[in-house]
This record gives sequence, structure tokens and C-alpha cells, in this order.
Amino acid sequence: MASSYSTDLKLELMVTGEKAGQWGDITNSNLVVLQQAIAGYEQIGVTTGATLTFSNGVTSNGKNAVIDLTGTIATSVDVIVPDGIEKTYIIKNSTTGSHAVRIKTTSGTGPSFATTDKGYKLVYVDGTNVTDVSLSSPPGGSDTQIQFNSGGTSFGGSANLTWDGSNVTIGAQGDLRLADSAGGEYVALQAPATVSSNITFTLPGADGTADQVLKTNGSGTLSFGDVSGGESWQAVKTTSFTAVAGEGYFINTTSGAITMTLPASPTIGDFITFIDYAGTFDTNNLTIGRNSENIQGSAADLTVSVERAANTLVYTDGTQGWLLKVK
Repeated sequence: MASSYSTDLKLELMVTGEKAGQWGDITNSNLVVLQQAIAGYEQIGVTTGATLTFSNGVTSNGKNAVIDLTGTIATSVDVIVPDGIEKTYIIKNSTTGSHAVRIKTTSGTGPSFATTDKGYKLVYVDGTNVTDVSLSSPPGGSDTQIQFNSGGTSFGGSANLTWDGSNVTIGAQGDLRLADSAGGEYVALQAPATVSSNITFTLPGADGTADQVLKTNGSGTLSFGDVSGGESWQAVKTTSFTAVAGEGYFINTTSGAITMTLPASPTIGDFITFIDYAGTFDTNNLTIGRNSENIQGSAADLTVSVERAANTLVYTDGTQGWLLKVK
């Protein structure tokens, strides 16, 4: 009885008593085919498509483990695995030209490389169709969980950390933990036990200045501002200067009049405090430069000519501008 051949790799299957004196050569041929199926690599030109071959008892291109598709394609092409073959492949698309390359069986279906996809596919053939085993993400799991294994488990095996396509949510009052350099300790942010409605805090786009704090506009937009309720007192001023919100100034006009220019682009609640240091405002006046903002609702600078005068200016809005706290 003559030899037969295996269905998938076409290995020569010898009948007992046949092929006298040829068993060594046939066995070696079969081992070479097995090596090709396990580790073989071959480039196959697919300019107009290709059908993989499975020759009996010898190596042939369809038996390789890795197939590299090459050639310039001017239209979409098919790479065909004959029906009835069961096999796995790693396939690389090295073709040039923006056209799809489909891997399929003669009469079945199969996946395609998109027109610009020059990557890899891991596929298996079940004898009827070709199936793509994704190399980019594991199977299973959920579209709303961050995956860490092929079973689709999220952090800690639970659904406490989820992803909706735009936002990551840490559930059940979980911490956002920022570890130190040694990894032993951390700083954590945590939501309160209950909230009446969702709150989003939007951070400022730039750093503030020294000693400022984060404050909210009441709608979740944060900005840096000075701590209200107390001035940061500065050394005595003896020449004209530009004031900074949140600061207090002892102003000495003994040697001549001084102009204190108010801050540019103030926001509601900004304040400036000033004191007549030497009791000389009546002799050498203090001029408060409005710096394009109104003072007491007037588009004019303010002149202070009262001996030992002291007051605080607080900014309101574009209409009234800076208002005196005490009159």
C-alpha cells in the first residue's frame, strides 16, 4: 500500500512494511517540514494575490510559521489558504501601496490588513475560515474597565477603577495615591463620603506667586490668590512704586510726594493697605494711580492729603473699581 499524507502539513505517513530502505530519508523530510511549521520564515510576493501551497512530503510556503507578504500592490488582494487546512500563522504585511490585504480560505472568510496597516497579525485557520487573534489587546473583559490580564480583570480584581473612554473613575471612595521616591509612603486624595452633586475642580493654567493659595470662583474653577483677612506688610516705601494685591505699605513722603500705582488686572477681593508713616501726607501728598481701573467709581487717580491717613482699598468690579474700606 502506498504512503498517505497528513491533512495539514502533508507529512508522509508510511504503511508498515512499505518504503524499505527509505525510512531515514522520509523521516528527515518530515522533520524538516515540522521545523518549517514551528519556526519557518518566508517572504511571499503578493502583487496580484497568492495561494499558499502545501506539497506532499516536502517543504512548501504555506507550511511556514511566519509569512512576510511583500510586493507593490495596485489593488486589494487575497492571500488564500486552501480549504481543509488547520494551522496558525504570524503574518507581516510588508507590501507597499495603500490597499487592503485579506487572509482567507478558498471558500471561507478571513481578516484583512487595512489599506495603511503595515503591521502583524496572529491568525489561526480552522479548516473553514481564518480568524484574527488580536495582538493589540487581550480578549474578554469590559470596555469600561482598565484591563490587566486576559480575563479582563481591572485593578484589584474589582470594578472600582473604570474608564468610560474619556474619564477614569475610582469608585467606593478610593484614594488617588501619589507615592514618594522610596515607594514607602504616599500622599492621597479622597472624595468625601457623600456629595449632593458632581463637582469638577479645574486647575489654573499657571503657577501663582509666593504665599498665594488656591481659591474657587464658586463654580469649580480654581485660581491662585492672596489670603484675605490680613496684609503682608512691606518695608517702608520712600519712592514711587507699584503695589501688589494683599500687601500693606508704610509710606514715607518726608522727602517728597509719592505715587503708589495699583495692580493691573485685579480680581474681586484684591486689597491694598497703606499708612502715612511719618505724618507727612498733608505736606507731600500720596497719589494713588488707578492703573486703568476706577477708584470709588471714578476714572481718576486718588490724592491722599490727610496727615496720618491710613486705609484699605478693595477691588470690586469694572464699574466701581477700587473702594475705600473705611471713610
